[in-house]
Order: sequence, then structure tokens, then C-alpha cells
Amino acid sequence: MFPGMTQLDMTGPLEVLSAVPGWTVDLVGEDLSPVTCGRGFQFMPTTDFSHAPQYNLLVVPGGPGVDHAMLNPKIVTFIREQAAHSDYVFGICTGSLLLGAAGCLKGVHASCHWQAVEFLTHFGAIPSRQRMTIDGRFFTSGGVTAGIDMALKVVGELVGETVAQGIQLLLEYDPEPPFNAGTPEVAPRAVVERLKDASAQRRENRLKAVLKASQSM
Repeated sequence: MFPGMTQLDMTGPLEVLSAVPGWTVDLVGEDLSPVTCGRGFQFMPTTDFSHAPQYNLLVVPGGPGVDHAMLNPKIVTFIREQAAHSDYVFGICTGSLLLGAAGCLKGVHASCHWQAVEFLTHFGAIPSRQRMTIDGRFFTSGGVTAGIDMALKVVGELVGETVAQGIQLLLEYDPEPPFNAGTPEVAPRAVVERLKDASAQRRENRLKAVLKASQSM
């Protein structure tokens, strides 16, 4: 976890992964202080970087705080070292940028939030505009809600479809969005342009962070 993460990037997949029989899940922070997400909610780590064991599955959420996390040597080093020895790596939304900054995605096909996916090239990754992308041991998803889909996919791949289907049913995950506006390809053009305009400054700041992080690799 890191300050400014998107809470659903974490809590959506967390709900899925923590339901797998026999699995344990940690929320790892730089220290044991509460971590404030992008909307102001706080979450308590269950362990910190210095006490975390080596994990079989490393999960990295995204969010507006990625811009700062990419430039935090402690966060980047922790991710790099964990990813080097984990069996699987799961990046959610702009968490893929954080994986890229840690040098984990060179030559790897990876998804990301649609407003940031092209930035992956600065880290040597191959951008994918698919909602879910699997490349070897790397699972990456598009923005926010896509993390729930990919978490179910991770469970299906690692434990079996029957377990994943049971968790999906337990959560009654059967989305029926009221509008057909979930991707820039189908959303009304005016809505897409309005969102782009509203996030133009964030995009400029993110590009600066990406360029600086890529120079540090």
C-alpha cells in the first residue's frame, strides 16, 4: 500500500483473494502507519516492508499516489525485490506503472488505466489495451474495477475455475452497469473529452513522474 492509492484497486481484489481457501493476505505498508487512499479513507497495514515475508503473489494497486510512489526508493525497491522472487505478480490499474518503475515489466505485455497505458513504453513494457492481460507470471488489468475481474482470473489460473466461480457467486459479482460508458471506445465522445480535459494537469504531472522514474531504472 502507498499514500494516494485508489481504495477499490486494493479492496476489490482483496475481497476476492482473501476468500481463497488456505490463502493468507497481507496489507503491506512502508511502515505500520495508516495509509490514506486517494479519497481520504485510511487503511492499516498488517505488516511493513522490513517484516514482510517473501510472497508467492505480489499485488500492486494503482491510484493518483503512483506519481509519488514511483519516485520513492523504498517502495520501488520493495516491489523490485519481491517481484524478483515471487511466483506471480498482479498489477492493477496504474499499479502497472509502479511495476514498470521497479523494472519488472521490460518486454512484458501489460494493461493499465486507459489514460496512462501508453506511459508503459517508458519502462520497456509493451502496452496492452485489453481489460486483462496475462504474460507469463504477470497479470495486469485496466483501471480500478478491472482489478476484480483479474483477481478472479488469477484465482482461476492458480487454484482452478471451480474455486474462482464459487468466489464470484459468493460475492454475487454479476455487474450490469446502467450506462454503456465504461471504456473510451464506447462512452459518448463528449464525456471522454470532458474527462480528458479535467485530468489534463494530472496527466502532465504523471508524465513528468514517469520520465523521472524511468531515468532512475
